Amino acid sequence: MIAPDALADTIARVHADRGRRWLAALPALLDHCRRRWLITLDAPFDDLSYNLVIPGRTAGNMEVVLKLGVPCNELENEARALMLFNGAACARLLEYDAIAGALLLERVSPGLPVHGVLDDAEAARAAAVLMRKLRHDPPDGHRFPSLAEWFRALQRLPGKDDGTFPREIIARAERTLLDLLASAELTVILHGDLHHANILSSSPGGWMAIDPKGVCGDPGYEVGSFMINRLPAGMSDFETIDFFNRRLSIFEHELNIDRKRLARWAFCHAVLSAAWSFEESLEWRDTIHLALLLNQLSEQ
Repeated sequence: MIAPDALADTIARVHADRGRRWLAALPALLDHCRRRWLITLDAPFDDLSYNLVIPGRTAGNMEVVLKLGVPCNELENEARALMLFNGAACARLLEYDAIAGALLLERVSPGLPVHGVLDDAEAARAAAVLMRKLRHDPPDGHRFPSLAEWFRALQRLPGKDDGTFPREIIARAERTLLDLLASAELTVILHGDLHHANILSSSPGGWMAIDPKGVCGDPGYEVGSFMINRLPAGMSDFETIDFFNRRLSIFEHELNIDRKRLARWAFCHAVLSAAWSFEESLEWRDTIHLALLLNQLSEQ
């Protein structure tokens, strides 16, 4: 088995020579995982981003998912988060091989993404329930990155010097971030990427999260990924702001966090998301436009 072409291209682009060496070693890594955990594997899932994710079964016929990626801090943080959440509202980590970059997970079943089952308002409420359940006090001596560390990506942007990435937006996000961090009343371990595709249906009912990033910070940040994800196509700016407002109203009620604060966190997240895309040579301008609309809401 080899990585799908699109995934292989992404791995080579993000990890350069290290990624290409990992891709060359992939067949041996898969054999290692099969032997070590006595699993059989099916074809990989579609629409993979940065890791190879494959459903399979154990010798005892348990449905599992094998996740393989280039060993890195992000994969290590995901494993730590899965261990911390320990199957409570999040997929359970069964085994972890840090050297191989391999995570063996209990499969969430039936595993339908929330946007394929619920309307947008119901999906937002389901997300809010998970946000509350997944909040976790930071363990003593933990090694999860902080939100302040994540947002250092803004300081790396070439746009601060050559104008490629809008300088004024960076400055506005940095000012907003400093105020949000200074006024935070609670610091917890967050999922960090709780958008629609990372919320799956779980039998006999309810919802489970997958793919946590593991980040330490203000609970309000958690709404950011969901806010800018799965927006109906073709909306005007006025319609998009109205759509954002409906989501914010649900999150304000369900999370008991002021909507203006949530909008400010969503604005900061959108700028950060655009910065990450910029760093990886992906499209970022649409996300910056959403950030500007969220900024309007945060100032109302």
